Amino acid sequence: MVSINDVAAYAGVELVEICKEINQENESKKIRRNVSVIQDVDGNNIVIINDIRFKGKRSVDWKDVREYLKEYVGEFYTIAATGDIVYIGSDLPKEYSGSKYTNSIKGTNATTGLPEMIEIAVGKHFRENHEDKHRRDAKNGWYRYDSRFALPVYDDKGELERYNVFHASMLVRHSNDGKLYLYDVIDIKKETSNSLGE
Repeated sequence: MVSINDVAAYAGVELVEICKEINQENESKKIRRNVSVIQDVDGNNIVIINDIRFKGKRSVDWKDVREYLKEYVGEFYTIAATGDIVYIGSDLPKEYSGSKYTNSIKGTNATTGLPEMIEIAVGKHFRENHEDKHRRDAKNGWYRYDSRFALPVYDDKGELERYNVFHASMLVRHSNDGKLYLYDVIDIKKETSNSLGE
């Protein structure tokens, strides 16, 4: 007879294997980035983004963000928890860079970890489309997934102090072609009770 502890241990091993696979796949991708997936003490996946491309707290050059996101257009990623394949469409760069949700330095730097954020996403929720402007591009509705990422915090000497962990909702449109497309990353919020030490 299989105990609940055996199932939990197996699930933990499976999650660790998924993290390893994601990290190995990303080493061979055309866009070179310093990003990895780890697990917190509760077994939840977190995308660690060490590749800070957009610096400065006051002004973000949104044209640079759009250009960077265009490098992902045409790529697709599989959500490990559901097996859903999510494509990056040509509408993402404009929507993401013009979104009120990503209009911050944490939102811009999340772009570096988008592939991994998609792959570790959980908590799939469906919502029907009720907006005329998305009649075609989200004909089959919207999905929302939860994901997490962490950004480094440095001290005055430039030494790594800790990582701040953020929750983000991945907004995915279900298009009239039957495919799922990442549309935006919304509700980016710092997890106040959770930061990762060095």
